[in-house]
Amino acid sequence: MTEKVYEIAVLKGDGIGPEVVDEALKVLEVVQQSGGPACHFETHPCGATCYLEQGDPLPVATVEACRQADAVLLGAMGLPHVRWPDGTEMRPQVDLRFKLDLYAGVRPIYLYAASHTPLQGLEAGDIDMIILRENVEGLFASMNAGIELHGEVAVDTMVITRLGTERVVRYAFELAQERGRDPMMVTCVDKANIFRSMAFFRGIYDQVAGDYPEIKRDYAYVDAMALYLVQRPQHYDVMVSENMYGDILSDLAAGLVGGMGMAPSGDIGPDAGVFQPSHGTAPDIAGQGIANPVGTILSAAMMLKWLGGRFDDIQAREGARRIEAAVRRVMQVPGAGTPDLGGRMTTWSARPISKARCSTTQATSARVRSSSLYRSTA
Repeated sequence: MTEKVYEIAVLKGDGIGPEVVDEALKVLEVVQQSGGPACHFETHPCGATCYLEQGDPLPVATVEACRQADAVLLGAMGLPHVRWPDGTEMRPQVDLRFKLDLYAGVRPIYLYAASHTPLQGLEAGDIDMIILRENVEGLFASMNAGIELHGEVAVDTMVITRLGTERVVRYAFELAQERGRDPMMVTCVDKANIFRSMAFFRGIYDQVAGDYPEIKRDYAYVDAMALYLVQRPQHYDVMVSENMYGDILSDLAAGLVGGMGMAPSGDIGPDAGVFQPSHGTAPDIAGQGIANPVGTILSAAMMLKWLGGRFDDIQAREGARRIEAAVRRVMQVPGAGTPDLGGRMTTWSARPISKARCSTTQATSARVRSSSLYRSTA
């Protein structure tokens, strides 16, 4: 039987996107060379730079390549100075979610080292949750369709459908089953006390939850959840929410485990999966070797795990496990990590930053943390 070769579409993007994607590709190549799944990587143009060169941030040929690929590995997209006439930024990574119906935004949040969290009394592994955002409805359904009248009124509409909510809530319960925590729990995050759309969302959550009696139901209003994540993040297993709520909460949660550079994500649909770090393009630090590649490397691990499940491939699942285990080991080493974590490593190697640069580590760390790297990809 011929071994399957996975076709991976690579969209490196803008700013630090190419840097962090290249590091993830190195890791995937090592996994492949040491008995992991065979992959063929094909790079395709996408992003704000692509728009400047071709007049389109997401060419039709790139979308078709993503459709045909087994999976997509994507870097950060967009540049602050490259905008549409209405003033909004290029967001091809969001456009791709709609085009490929990537309805499940999976954002794992895991604390790899006690030194990474601003919270006291937590150790590695104490924070271990998944924030699942519905990816193609909610407030994002108004993208490109909001209305502005005479420079006086602007309206964006929240869209919640039964089909869209049912499938993402079911995905959340399946994730909880797969994780097998004790107790297994899915938290519905909404604003059902105020908005009719959110009461509808919660009602559908309850209907789907009836199919999973072994999994504990939990509820929180989104504003309260912002508080609970800071007070007791170790309490949560899987949470499911509307698109914008999940976007905001996943950024907050990333700040509890080291920042956006430690935050992987996967956008999953019925027939496609796109994997990318949750951070933005950080053009102000691009090319300096101080961007954190761990979120992208972990996104690559998510990609292998998803491929392993989709194709029942033990090698792919094992490759994902090995990458995750390696990140855990490295993050436990004192001084490990890029400057955003207070470490001395560069983006592209385990070499420490030079002594001259080490004298400005604190300033560098502050600059990286305030960089656009720590904006969500949306």
